[in-house]
Amino acid sequence: MKLLIVGGGRMGEALLGGIIAAGEDPAQLAVAEVSAARRADLQTAHPGVTVVETPVPADGALLAVKPGYVAETARAAADVGCERILSVAAGITTSAIEAAIGRPLPVVRAMPNTPALIGAGAAAISPGAHAGEEDLAWATALLEAVGVVVRVPEASLDAVTGLSGSGPAYVFLVAEAMADAGVLAGLPRDIAETLAFQTLLGSARLLTEGDAGPAALKAAVTSPGGTTAAGLRELERHSVRAAFLDAVTAAAERSRELGG
Repeated sequence: MKLLIVGGGRMGEALLGGIIAAGEDPAQLAVAEVSAARRADLQTAHPGVTVVETPVPADGALLAVKPGYVAETARAAADVGCERILSVAAGITTSAIEAAIGRPLPVVRAMPNTPALIGAGAAAISPGAHAGEEDLAWATALLEAVGVVVRVPEASLDAVTGLSGSGPAYVFLVAEAMADAGVLAGLPRDIAETLAFQTLLGSARLLTEGDAGPAALKAAVTSPGGTTAAGLRELERHSVRAAFLDAVTAAAERSRELGG
């Protein structure tokens, strides 16, 4: 078996689906999931994948479980013969995972985010003490199946958690607020949501597909004394920029606490 995914929840299944879509043979993949109902769903949705209750031997294991279960699942995967570990749990350090395993084994830590569910994720990875370039390339290939991947020092992963890991929730809050504002201004709910959500999508594409940065793009929309300038003045008056700074900082600190 090439890969064992431990944890068949939303993130685990998103990664599984992306890896299959990228061309991996389902017969080379296994998912360990404790919930019988969830195992049944996975077997139906992904024919050919081995779905089991407990870990099985594989070249590598991807841990997609909650932080509190990382140590025991890492140990279980190592005990059955998995040769390297990739963890996507928030806050749990590579040194903690290595200590739980109890012997030298390559460990890579990653922080993906939920847009991986549609192949548009953003992830950062960091190596543990025994992980080399081949292990990082392996982890990168897995996560690139569902989005973009960057490498950062492990000390930066809590900041990544606060920014891109938690970031989708901030964007969803903005989307909800923009749609509500459209309704307040007199638009029907369905039209307000269509316009708000498409505005976010189009703006994101301009940022990622164009050459201009956010400041230049904002300036291009903002005429002197115009409607956008009036709206931006209100956002600044309500300290929206500072609120985002505080949100990312608070989420990063919580990630540090989880790993403490």
